Amino acid sequence: MDGIVTDVTVGVKRGSDELLSGSVLSSPNSNMSSMVVTANGNDSKKFKGEDKMDGAPSRVLHIRKLPGEVTETEVIALGLPFGKVTNILMLKGKNQAFLELATEEAAVTMVNYYSAVTPHLRNQPIYIQYSNHKELKTDNTLNQRAQAVLQAVTAVQTANTPLSGTAVSESAVTPAQSPVLRIIIDNMYYPVTLDVLHQIFTKFGAVLKIITFTKNNQFQALLQYGDPVNAQQAKLALDGQNIYNACCTLRIDFSKLVNLNVKYNNDKSRDYTRPDLPSGDGQPALDPAIAAAFAKETSLLAVPGALSPLAIPNAAAAAAAAAAGRVGMPGVSAGGNTVLLVSNLNEEMVTPQSLFTLFGVYGDVQRVKILYNKKDSALIQMADGHQSQLAMNHLNGQKMYGKIIRVTLSKHQTVQLPREGLDDQGLTKDFGNSPLHRFKKPGSKNFQNIFPPSATLHLSNIPPSVAEEDLRTLFANTGGTVKAFKFFQDHKMALLQMATVEEAIQALIDLHNYNLGENHHLRVSFSKSTI
Repeated sequence: MDGIVTDVTVGVKRGSDELLSGSVLSSPNSNMSSMVVTANGNDSKKFKGEDKMDGAPSRVLHIRKLPGEVTETEVIALGLPFGKVTNILMLKGKNQAFLELATEEAAVTMVNYYSAVTPHLRNQPIYIQYSNHKELKTDNTLNQRAQAVLQAVTAVQTANTPLSGTAVSESAVTPAQSPVLRIIIDNMYYPVTLDVLHQIFTKFGAVLKIITFTKNNQFQALLQYGDPVNAQQAKLALDGQNIYNACCTLRIDFSKLVNLNVKYNNDKSRDYTRPDLPSGDGQPALDPAIAAAFAKETSLLAVPGALSPLAIPNAAAAAAAAAAGRVGMPGVSAGGNTVLLVSNLNEEMVTPQSLFTLFGVYGDVQRVKILYNKKDSALIQMADGHQSQLAMNHLNGQKMYGKIIRVTLSKHQTVQLPREGLDDQGLTKDFGNSPLHRFKKPGSKNFQNIFPPSATLHLSNIPPSVAEEDLRTLFANTGGTVKAFKFFQDHKMALLQMATVEEAIQALIDLHNYNLGENHHLRVSFSKSTI
């Protein structure tokens, strides 16, 4: 058995409690390996896959060092923010699991995220790496509990009707009664605003209305989705989670109310379907009738821990938020550092402008400085701490000009401009007044369309005279291959798919703000869609 590596770790060393102990593998010379592992001491589970040795990405992930009592729901929740989870295999005797996502791209995003943020389940660090298996084949009759939980979660994700006749465990999902959630925030050491809630909960569907208020010295909110299924999904993923590290814990339940009556749009209440509402300064945001109804149904909430039907990993909410381009990474306070250190850059190719364009997808870049004595590194100052965390979450580990870049928070508070009259060879640039900032307008649609780097790009501001062939040629000239293209109905927007994420990053850097004529500058961003 010595010398056979079944899984290659990303960013962490392998522990001694390997899958190898107690596994049966074919000889290292064969192309296929058949692995038999024993879970819970008696269920024999068998699955096959290529015995890859190079640590190539796979949509199957190997999770190690799980706490003994961890549930399938908790493991599935680790993957939910990044895409659909299609299979799970729990190896409880070994404190390990395999999780299969629908796409390799989702798995890569998940591994990149968790290489920067160590995930914890029940306050224990766990380790996630690519498996050498390209798919997970499980015997469903022996894996019934896990499959039932997976089906229940999938039913919520795809808005299917609840499953009938399936033995679903206590971790699974019950039908949602209301599109309105009631939210209480415990341990609120940092301020949580209406906008923060909107950013987090938008991940799970269109948020129509939010009302916030303080009751019993606790920040509370009512939040209404367009569809009860969205409310169900948000509750499943976010209940019991911390917005920031070790504080601001979300306690979520369904409200008995099915519709909120919002009178004013201000920092306490908002109806996103009616931007014309007055701000009503100084008026109470909560309608008295709603306050009375809410008082009745919140009497339960005084009991600590009464609202924790699902114990989901601490990192899941932050991951959900980060994957959707929302709140920051755990371990960093709400204010956060605005300056990033980017290293392992291609010093022959990189410019302040290219960094401005790429990092500008995740926030308004203020200044960029390529280091004079270390030109493969740069400091990038974002407009605020959330934007810097967002950029770090999404761009750390991505390829830019052929090199995998590393993005971390810098110890610097600001990026210094060179002294007047000093020539620094154009390595420092101030973008503070750039007209190309995507997030200058409060409430801009761009806030809702922040996605991880993907092979599919969203193009907008296309003039009527530009045809599909013109755009295909333009993007092919960035050095990549255009795999697919689709115009939206009005022809002002389109989706365009490159062969790889790296090619899409390159195309975005080269062509965002490209002048297509007729006073139309092309807008390029990453898309969550596929063609």
